[in-house]
Amino acid sequence: MLKISKRSGSGIPIVLHLEGQVVGPWVDELRRACAEVAGSADGRRLILDLSGVSFLDADAIALFHQLVTDHVSIANYSVFVGAQLKEVSDVDR
Repeated sequence: MLKISKRSGSGIPIVLHLEGQVVGPWVDELRRACAEVAGSADGRRLILDLSGVSFLDADAIALFHQLVTDHVSIANYSVFVGAQLKEVSDVDR
């Protein structure tokens, strides 16, 4: 299961806080949530807070690679998730 919580305010980046595992059907749910936020971001930066994420599957890693390419920032991940993301460039710690 994956819980996605949105934190935003006027003039600040939009943060999606993720909790759980980004696997299977939750990868598509995250993709949809990011597309929805990007459509309403008004030029603000999108940050994915992975402090509550315990595991990523291969499809999730591919999605994060795509998101980073699209200038989405990834932050606050564990050492384990960081190891899974080692091939994704420009991640923020």
